[in-house]
Amino acid sequence: MHVVLLNQAFAPDVVATAQMSKDLADELVRRGHRVTAVASRSIYGKKGAVLPPREVIDGIDVRRPGLSIFGKAGYAARIADFAFFYALAGLRVLTLSKPDVVVSFTTPPFVAGVGLAARLLRGCRAVYWVMDLYPDLPVACGVMKPTGVVTGFFERVNRLLLRRSDVNVVLGRCMAERVIAKGTPKEKVRLIPVWADLAGIDGKGVGESSLRRQWGLGDAFTVMYSGNFGIGHDAQTICHAMELLRGTPGLKFVFVGGGKRRAEVERFIAEKGLGGEAGGCGLAQWHDYVPREQLGDSLAAAHVHLISLKEGVEGIMVPSKLFGIMACGRPGVFIGHPGSEIARVLAEHDAGISVREGDARGLADAILTLMRDRAGAEAMGRRARAAVAGRYDRESACGQWADVLEGLVGGK
Repeated sequence: MHVVLLNQAFAPDVVATAQMSKDLADELVRRGHRVTAVASRSIYGKKGAVLPPREVIDGIDVRRPGLSIFGKAGYAARIADFAFFYALAGLRVLTLSKPDVVVSFTTPPFVAGVGLAARLLRGCRAVYWVMDLYPDLPVACGVMKPTGVVTGFFERVNRLLLRRSDVNVVLGRCMAERVIAKGTPKEKVRLIPVWADLAGIDGKGVGESSLRRQWGLGDAFTVMYSGNFGIGHDAQTICHAMELLRGTPGLKFVFVGGGKRRAEVERFIAEKGLGGEAGGCGLAQWHDYVPREQLGDSLAAAHVHLISLKEGVEGIMVPSKLFGIMACGRPGVFIGHPGSEIARVLAEHDAGISVREGDARGLADAILTLMRDRAGAEAMGRRARAAVAGRYDRESACGQWADVLEGLVGGK
């Protein structure tokens, strides 16, 4: 097959969708298929072109027709960048040698329309990898009104994309339910979870992390939030729990990554004197994203990991960080609705604790419980890692993906 992967980010970018698309491409190349990735020349969220317009990475033909002019300067600027990428990526997909299938992600939103255009004009298959749902996400986060002309228009566009795509791959049961409720035929919906790389995240002990030593964590019980902190994540519950835990001997919070809520959390840390700067208590610190090859070492630096999702966003997005945490052999503490895929997975494998959004006291108590019962926390971590193999690991999930694409193209 000739498979085109269409997403704004691709390797060497370190955001989750870039990593997932590279993993899938590697599996397809391993099976003897031809893969073209169509992406942006910009690192996700930043402006300017820093990546080459074309290169071959591990046998994958990477074409980068677009770049970000404005970065994350504001919603209007992002929309302008998205429109620029749609036009250039659409032209590139329609002028490549004929693909058998185009797999479209959701960055930027509705780029699956390019896949449908290729289906109509070139006779290929179109697969919609539903990483997020729009306009559901901005509506749930209060960025867009639930009703109105603009919201209604985008809702009709997304329903059209879901109905017309040959296959819609969703990330969790809650997302499958939401997609089917939009009128998508059930037979067009496939659940393939996002995954972790068990080889790259080897479950090393806390004391084996070189980054832990570099960050000066010493013997402190460390709670980490790793990855994107965007509009769909709950920051306030974590912030207020940190304030409640101020003065707890031997406790540290570490944030690694970025996102739209990073400034909000850093501001809270500074205003409350929770950081390590002059006059601060040294409870919390923040570091930029680490390269993928250091992800296992970074995750291993913590005893416990936080995952958050604003209530009302369950089924709209499923944070991929859960499976890296599980692969690392650490318990997760989830802040969000108990019906979300994250809460379900943690409960099914007894691999962590869930608390509701806004329950800062409950979150603080959960952290203290795990801190005081180190053996219990370590047992949760072992159960988490054991649950990944054969279900949430890269080989299993990418194998499912390749089977779906091969079956789809073979059934033409």
